Amino acid sequence: MDEKQATPHGATPEASAEPPRKGGVRHLAGLLPRLTKAALGKRGFAEGGIVADWPDIVGPELAAVSLPERLAFPQGARRDGILHVRVAGSLALELQHLEPVVIERINGYFGYRAIAELRILQAPLARPATPRTAPAAPPPPIEAPELATIADERLRTALARLKSGLMARAPAA
Repeated sequence: MDEKQATPHGATPEASAEPPRKGGVRHLAGLLPRLTKAALGKRGFAEGGIVADWPDIVGPELAAVSLPERLAFPQGARRDGILHVRVAGSLALELQHLEPVVIERINGYFGYRAIAELRILQAPLARPATPRTAPAAPPPPIEAPELATIADERLRTALARLKSGLMARAPAA
């Protein structure tokens, strides 16, 4: 038999002889530590977990008004570090009072005494910019017979738009 056998999709085995792909499908969560290591490492975060898991560590209320900025360890050590935390507004005083509890939670997260002290920076938090929406298109002018006596076309059109805008905002009777 000289006939080439077709694969289920109709291609011959020689035509589909691509090298197999390596690695396969990978989860994004598995790639993130490698991708963020350089950026977070410059700020002292050997792992980005403390930044990503900040709401789980300190709670959603405190995480909404604070953000870990930088982690500094003593020379040659990976223990008893200083965590610099940015706090919005007057809540810096509250975080100062909660410092022992927050340090205990952070050290529980790491599993060892990683943090010995918090340094609080009272400053506004950088929040992602909310996308601006385009202004709504003006409503189409409605026919207003009382405006028909106005000779100036631009004035008549402007008054008709004004009337339709007011009518659109008026509660239904």
